[in-house]
Amino acid sequence: MKKQHPIKTLIAQGEHQQLDFKFEISDAAKIARSLVAFANTDGGKLLIGVKDNGVIAGVRSEEEKFMMENAALRFCKPEVQFTAKAWVVDGKHILEITIPPNPLHTHRAPDHNGSFKAFVRVNDQNLLANGVLMKVWKKRQSGKNIHFEYSEVVQKLLAYLKEIESVTLSETKIITGLSKFKVEQLLSDLIILEIIEMRITETESHFLLFNTKTN
Repeated sequence: MKKQHPIKTLIAQGEHQQLDFKFEISDAAKIARSLVAFANTDGGKLLIGVKDNGVIAGVRSEEEKFMMENAALRFCKPEVQFTAKAWVVDGKHILEITIPPNPLHTHRAPDHNGSFKAFVRVNDQNLLANGVLMKVWKKRQSGKNIHFEYSEVVQKLLAYLKEIESVTLSETKIITGLSKFKVEQLLSDLIILEIIEMRITETESHFLLFNTKTN
């Protein structure tokens, strides 16, 4: 039995948190958002020359590689490191880009308005990192211990989560009576200590008690 081509094996997985398909590279800023999202999360692969539906279209691999290097250097702050491998599949050229995770730095790329923002990979989407996640990254990168107090406010929030299951940032502000900045600081501490977890969506993030069964 003939072994399936490794690129076809990847394509069969469909797009997910660590795999994205790109028909071509026509927008350096847009591809930079994908690069930083992977680097800021779990790493992953970009398959250039593959349509969203998994159909192999092919590209000019050397030209696409140059455009990737340009995007990583000029539109990622700091620059995102990646490796590139060219494949020929069914007579068509595919470029496989592998981006390792980089927990030591927070990478940024231009948003739709040209402002450099941090992005994160969630399922098959590149989403803006919220204030809580930015604080989680900053604290982890600092390497400093968290000075945490199991205060009445914390007890109230955790008791509420046991009853309601999940809360948004705005709901947490109401429950705790804290400012947005202090709420983000509190939630980021609780995430790092694995007391709560955060689920990011395109519209709003939700915070719930850490579930050891799914983590």
